[in-house]
Amino acid sequence: MASDECIGKSSWPELVGVEGSVAAETIKRENPQITTVNIVLEGSFVTTDYVTTRVRVRVNENGIVTRVPIIG
Repeated sequence: MASDECIGKSSWPELVGVEGSVAAETIKRENPQITTVNIVLEGSFVTTDYVTTRVRVRVNENGIVTRVPIIG
C-alpha cells in the first residue's frame, strides 16, 4: 500500500514564470521520488485524487508556469 507521506521537496515556488518543460525537469531532478510530472494547461480539468509521487505543472497558453507546482 502506498504511503500518504511526501518525501523530499514538495513545492517549487521558484518555478512560477519558467517554461513548463524546464520546470518538469527541475522537479524530477530535485526530488527523485516524483515519478509523474504532468504539464497541464491552466483551466483544464484534472482528477482530485492525491498522489505523493505526482506533481502537476500548470501552464498558460505560452507554456509558462502559472501556479506553484506542488506534490499531489
